[in-house]
Amino acid sequence: MKERILGYWTLAWVGLISNIIALPVIALVISYGPPLKVANLTLAITLGWPSAILGIVSSSALLKEKKWGITLTLVSLSMIISGTAPYSVVRLVKFRDIFGISGLTILSTILSVLALIYWCNPKHRRTIRL
Repeated sequence: MKERILGYWTLAWVGLISNIIALPVIALVISYGPPLKVANLTLAITLGWPSAILGIVSSSALLKEKKWGITLTLVSLSMIISGTAPYSVVRLVKFRDIFGISGLTILSTILSVLALIYWCNPKHRRTIRL
């Protein structure tokens, strides 16, 4: 019998839905305007879309209860944090738009760190999921 882990299914579904929504949002940010246009394009191509696609695959694996889904989730969240944390700090210092894209990326970074802490829980690796 499987051990119940609080929030597993909820976060797996939230991850799937948010990663699907992230794909067009990243495209919107790229076309947002001239400030940091090159940085927006570079981060979208190198980190944004790959981490969103990896997040879709990992969330699907979590919903099918595959053990490797947790590993992919950790990688995807790490990619998101490595891209959004420095970008949000630079954008916040340069443009001071806490209620704009800077605030959105700071919120994304904080939520990704909290999700990373949750998925690092050793209970996920001890339960029987094939």
